[in-house]
Amino acid sequence: MRGSKPKTIARARSLRQSDNDAEDKLWKELRDRRLNGNKFVRQMPIGPYFADFACRELRLVVEIDGSQHADSRRDGIRDAFMTGNGWSVVRFWNVDVLSALPSVLDTIVAICDGRLVERVEAMDLRFFPAVRE
Repeated sequence: MRGSKPKTIARARSLRQSDNDAEDKLWKELRDRRLNGNKFVRQMPIGPYFADFACRELRLVVEIDGSQHADSRRDGIRDAFMTGNGWSVVRFWNVDVLSALPSVLDTIVAICDGRLVERVEAMDLRFFPAVRE
C-alpha cells in the first residue's frame, strides 16, 4: 500500500483481524489466487471505505453482510461511491456464505468471467456493476 496513510493501514489491519465466520470461510477460497487465478485482498481502502474483499485487476468488490445491512441507506451511499469510481460491487449475506458457499463462488466466478454484467437486486444477491463512461 505505497503512499497510504499510517491510520488507514492500521484500520485495515484491525479489520482483517476481526473477520467473522463468513468472511473467514470465503477468504479461505479467495486467497492465494485460488478462485480461477484472480487475486483478491482483504479490507482494501477505497476512498473513505474498506472493501471486505477486492480484486484490483477486475475492480470488483465483494461484501459479506449481516442482518444489520438489511435496507441500509449507508450501504447504498457506499455502493454508489464505489460504482461511480469504477468498482463493481457484489453483496452476499453471511448466511449464504456459510450455507451455500459453492453458489456464492459460482456467482463471483460469473462476475469475474464477464458472464454476469447486469444489475441484480434480489433477496440473496445484490450486484452493482461499475459505472462505465
